[in-house]
Amino acid sequence: MKILGISSFYHDAAAALLIDGLPVAAVQEERLSRRKNDAGFPVRAIEWCLGQAALEPQELDAVIFYERPALKFDRVLMTLLRGFPHSWRAFPKAMNNMLGEKLWVRGVIAAQLAVSARRVHFTDHHLSHAAAAFLTAPTESAAILTADGVGEWATLTLGRGRKKAGGATTIDLMREVRFPHSLGLFYSAFTAYLGFKVNEGEYKVMGLAAYGKPRWAREMRRILQRTDDGAFALDLAYFDYHRAVDAAYSKAFIDLFGPPRDHFEPIDLSTALGQHYADIAASAQLVLEEVIVDIATSLHRETGLADLCFGGGVALNGVANARILREAGFDRLFVPSAPGDAGCALGAALWADRILFDRPHRDCPDHPFWGPAVVSDDLARLAAEDGFPFARLSAAERIDQVVEAIASGEIVGWMEGATEFGPRALGHRSILADPGNAAMRAWLNRDIKFRESFRPFAPVVPADQAETYFELPPGGARLGRFMSGVFPVRPQWRGKLAAVTHVDGTARVQVLDRGMAPGLHALLIAYGQRRGMPILLNTSFNLAGDPIVTSVAEGYSTFRRAGMDMLVADDVMVRRQRARQEHVLEEVA
Repeated sequence: MKILGISSFYHDAAAALLIDGLPVAAVQEERLSRRKNDAGFPVRAIEWCLGQAALEPQELDAVIFYERPALKFDRVLMTLLRGFPHSWRAFPKAMNNMLGEKLWVRGVIAAQLAVSARRVHFTDHHLSHAAAAFLTAPTESAAILTADGVGEWATLTLGRGRKKAGGATTIDLMREVRFPHSLGLFYSAFTAYLGFKVNEGEYKVMGLAAYGKPRWAREMRRILQRTDDGAFALDLAYFDYHRAVDAAYSKAFIDLFGPPRDHFEPIDLSTALGQHYADIAASAQLVLEEVIVDIATSLHRETGLADLCFGGGVALNGVANARILREAGFDRLFVPSAPGDAGCALGAALWADRILFDRPHRDCPDHPFWGPAVVSDDLARLAAEDGFPFARLSAAERIDQVVEAIASGEIVGWMEGATEFGPRALGHRSILADPGNAAMRAWLNRDIKFRESFRPFAPVVPADQAETYFELPPGGARLGRFMSGVFPVRPQWRGKLAAVTHVDGTARVQVLDRGMAPGLHALLIAYGQRRGMPILLNTSFNLAGDPIVTSVAEGYSTFRRAGMDMLVADDVMVRRQRARQEHVLEEVA
């Protein structure tokens, strides 16, 4: 059976293809269109997925859209009507937005793919999140938690799932919190207040929080209140997203927390204002953690299950995830590589296969590499056209040269195999560097990534050596598989891991099994033999504002624009002169 899953029209559009119950391709539209968080109908992603399997659209048995547009329209319409007259300015824009292609998705899909409308199906937004989290995880039964901004009406769900080989697979979402009360929108309001882009800059708030103190926690708890049934409710006087299209917070919010940051002004943590913003971030982060950990703890008591599968945009908060694992009582916490809306394309397809069509469960391969693959000949051609020296290397030669380059202070673009599905570079589209060089962190933020100075970088470490360097709780290695948890760096190693240790002594660790990315794993082992620690700084291969690179041409363009030292694409390597890294080494000295 051939099933195509689609997410689109809000943010992070994507497509995913299942054949006989297993994924064969999945990619975000942004990786092909080169528009960050592209929300448009994912024509390129669909074409690529079908091309991977040599399928025509008419050969698909079903196409599954990740939510129910009519139910979402019901929520938008009812919310604006309830908010009248305050919502009158937003009403025409919202109706124009919804009454375009967003409401008529079945017709759009049928027309774009030239398939019968009878083959187009829908599922609930949070069921897609739940399926993406549970049906890809290596567990037979688990509690399920989903949390995001909003789907149709739900913003958080609690449930449980069970898989039976040769039997029925079930996902039972038992309870939900409904819009306008939302943990995701609570956090996004502070993302907007702090001058970052909503649905993109939330991870910046998490990084900034480490520089602050939760001095505003009491005020946060006043506007995000717990309810007697174990859920939560927002004091809506402080928010505007439920009655305006382009506003997240209200005048009362500004009166309480002060004027918002102008996003053109940098955050200077040496000033009182910069510290104020860091304190706001720390306070929002703390209260979010308190609520989500408490809800997860109650879910564990209720279900008695050992495993928790967590999906939705809130599951990208690695600090909160680590607290859930430590405190909620579960043995293992599974977060998929793409827990946000992009992952719903895969979740919707899996839900349709296992539940809508009642097909037997098949275990999904436990990796994130479902996108376009590297074509190393393209790098050789581009380098030759530019007069850049390039070399074709054996696997051993590639490892030796990259190890020597990084040990000498160079920054390496690393492209290998198929691209990752999800927002994080997990070893196939990465920038790699020395994790111990404090000057490297500043150089990468300022001159390579062109981003805020407070942003941390992640380490990647072999799974069997992770606990030597990082304080992982039981189950931490699994959470680190897709870089989904933030854990303390052991104190004795923080000085030697200065480039990847955040200001609070933590790191968002990628714990790498050899079977997931053998090339990167071999590089780590060789680097450990050369430098004493099998750890590298791993950050996404892109510049600020760009999607992670997909093709070799994009990697080569980024390599040239960013002033990196070396680019490796499978067996082809190009490099520039050594003037840049010598400057970095001088800074360290």
